[in-house]
Amino acid sequence: MELPSLLLCILLEFLAVNCLDPAEERIVGGYAPVPHSIKYIVSIQTTDRQHICGGSLINKYWVVTAAHCNIGVDKMMVVAGDYSLSIYEGTEQEILPHHLVPYPEYNPITNNNDIMLIKLRAPIYLNSYVSIALLPRQDASMAEGRMCRVSGWGYTSSSGGQIPSTLRTVKLPIVSTEKCNSTGSFNGTITENMLCAGYSTGGKDACKGDSGGPLVCEGRLYGVVSWGKGCAEALFPGVYTAVSKYRRWIDNTIFSYYGRCNND
Repeated sequence: MELPSLLLCILLEFLAVNCLDPAEERIVGGYAPVPHSIKYIVSIQTTDRQHICGGSLINKYWVVTAAHCNIGVDKMMVVAGDYSLSIYEGTEQEILPHHLVPYPEYNPITNNNDIMLIKLRAPIYLNSYVSIALLPRQDASMAEGRMCRVSGWGYTSSSGGQIPSTLRTVKLPIVSTEKCNSTGSFNGTITENMLCAGYSTGGKDACKGDSGGPLVCEGRLYGVVSWGKGCAEALFPGVYTAVSKYRRWIDNTIFSYYGRCNND
């Protein structure tokens, strides 16, 4: 039986404090934000510190990213509080994951249900450099044309090249599923669990390496960078996993771990 959402949220917040463990391209057409102004983003890296994906911190123990970013729990590290990947700033927090929880019905062929939760081994310390992303309600939607922000450390052009070391961001409008699914665009391959954002003229988009990163609309995490056709191509906006379709699963998954108050 599911708990009422308000009661569940209150319980999760209590447990987050009281059940602590002792122990293809990136941003195209964007700009570098004020350092540490996008506090909820994390860099998902290999254990030898190679950036592979982005993610969003949703509480001290949990990160949301894309299921296709799954390289295995023993090969992964999560870094919060970073801005320049090439410079140690003293604001970074490096935490190893304890569990990876991809959505059970993720389909790597169709990209449907491309979402994963990362349970961290130890809590992230929330401070002036690190904070959490708020989640939308279950099945909440964003109207066409609403402006959102996608951020990441990905490539800055569709031709690839070197990964930029400094975080970048760009603002994009929501594109209706009907337009995104038109014959001149993705031709019916966009499911109800996906969200499109971008310009019909192209030029601005997320790209390879931005995968798993946040699309934030009106202060809430509405999208996870998932897939697309190239990067910043006209008539082909970026495709994101629609987080609001998974709010109930996210809450229930987190509660299933917090409910035990341990890290087994």
